[in-house]
Amino acid sequence: MEPLKKVLESKMKIRFHDCDPFNHLNNSRYLDYIMTARGDQLIDNYGFDIYKLGRLEGIGWVTAQTQISYLSPALLMEEVVIETRLIVAKEKSLQFEACMWNHDKTVLKAVLWSKLVHFSLVTNASQPHSEEHMQLFAQIVNPVGTADFDERVDQLKRKTY
Repeated sequence: MEPLKKVLESKMKIRFHDCDPFNHLNNSRYLDYIMTARGDQLIDNYGFDIYKLGRLEGIGWVTAQTQISYLSPALLMEEVVIETRLIVAKEKSLQFEACMWNHDKTVLKAVLWSKLVHFSLVTNASQPHSEEHMQLFAQIVNPVGTADFDERVDQLKRKTY
């Protein structure tokens, strides 16, 4: 069996209705693009459908914390690459990193870290991940070598500029 990918990647095009008057992607829309990309990547690469889990099992993940650095504007009709990776997997929470790049990954547009808490829609409370989920997370977790967001942004910027 081939090992699962630890860094997932997809492309998206910046659309008019998501931009400000300067034709830059609106700051709040970066989150939407990244979360959409991550959800699609999980389905496409692992068959892990968080929406189906919510409907059928009454579980999901809620955002507990988000950190984002906007480094270079994403422009109207620009194709961007969104890379994501799971960087921390704990009993009741996950943390993932997302990087938005230009089309050839030479300009870093934004870096995001998001902490997600595993949540029961039935009990309306956090809960531990199942053993099956923890086994998947153990296969795909890809730590980045620091727990400091600003340090990580600096590492990524040094790689690209």
